[in-house]
Amino acid sequence: MSNPQQLRYSKEHEWLSAAEDGVSTVGITEHAANALGDVVFVQLPEVGDTVTAGESCGELESTKSVSELYAPVSGEITAVNQDVVDDPALVNSAPFEGGWLFKVRVTDEPDDLLSADDYTAFTAG
Repeated sequence: MSNPQQLRYSKEHEWLSAAEDGVSTVGITEHAANALGDVVFVQLPEVGDTVTAGESCGELESTKSVSELYAPVSGEITAVNQDVVDDPALVNSAPFEGGWLFKVRVTDEPDDLLSADDYTAFTAG
């Protein structure tokens, strides 16, 4: 399992892209997607919602369980991936590409986001 080097990661297994014009893309990692199993339902925040780093902002339901989705940063939701809502299996098949979840205009970023190498070590532990 390979975690893209250009992303940063939370200990709750979300990934975060580098900000473009202050906006970052968020998704869940391949590790989390594999642990969840087949995702069958995705509940995402709404455009315009404000999210807070470390707090729940949605949920992912799989054939095994329901898991909370946590915001890796604080900010305002600028877009949600309707494709994932319509076809939740994208979270499993393309967690770093088409399976992204939402975009957020970052207002605050915690100090504990991990590099790809640190996240790989964290999940191996």
